[in-house]
Amino acid sequence: MKIKDIPITKLHPFEGHPYKVLDDGEMDDLTESVRESGVLSPLIVRPLEGTENEYEVISGHRRLHAAERVGMQSVPAFVHEIDRDEAAVMVVDSNLHREHILPSEKAFAYKLKMEALAHRGITCGQVGHKSRDGISDTDSGRTVQRYIRLTKLIPELLQMMDEGRIAFSVGVELSFLNERQQYVVLDAIDLNDCTPSYSQVCRMHREAGTITAERISEIMAEEKPNQREQIRLRREDFRKYFPSSYTDQQIMRDIMCGLDLLKRQRDRNRDAR
Repeated sequence: MKIKDIPITKLHPFEGHPYKVLDDGEMDDLTESVRESGVLSPLIVRPLEGTENEYEVISGHRRLHAAERVGMQSVPAFVHEIDRDEAAVMVVDSNLHREHILPSEKAFAYKLKMEALAHRGITCGQVGHKSRDGISDTDSGRTVQRYIRLTKLIPELLQMMDEGRIAFSVGVELSFLNERQQYVVLDAIDLNDCTPSYSQVCRMHREAGTITAERISEIMAEEKPNQREQIRLRREDFRKYFPSSYTDQQIMRDIMCGLDLLKRQRDRNRDAR
């Protein structure tokens, strides 16, 4: 590889790359770092076929976006002379070990790498296992295949997974329903103001070949034990108090911490009296 300064106008995101570039708190921190010190870690890019001096970004999409936000005209980059399949593997591997990675990002990353390896003659049966040439060195073959199943979810259900509203195992079972059936589930989630349990989606999966909209609605309308005697809050009433990047679990954690502080304050006031 050789390093060079490349005009931002000549750089293009990797087509179909699975990782989201969000204008969130982490991006604000990165932008401020780039504003103060520039891009310290060069991007990794490859020449784009059929173009002259145009490049596809392999690693560094977030750094590139931060550089654009501060108005930089060019960024340092390593130019790697590789084909698209090799680049796809690098795109996935360069981000899989990030501290924060969404289920949807991992799902499409594994799918992208699986397809790239398949083009190189590695069969699906091989790529599922942990190995130097496999998809993942941390997740088992079964887990990899389950993540790839998530790519069959409709965008709305996948978004719920990213927000922490739907568990991984529930999302996998829902992925066996066809698109029409998934939208029926989505409507039932809105109607009943609750997400399905693992038991419910397993029943839907077992009946996926014949299940009707009425049957899905019937299953979703069942009262689950954890629904009894609960207080429901509308998301729009409290979302404004938390960063947009927060998952439901992070929101719940902060709410419980806040309630704990409020209780301690009340106890102190009572003791003072």
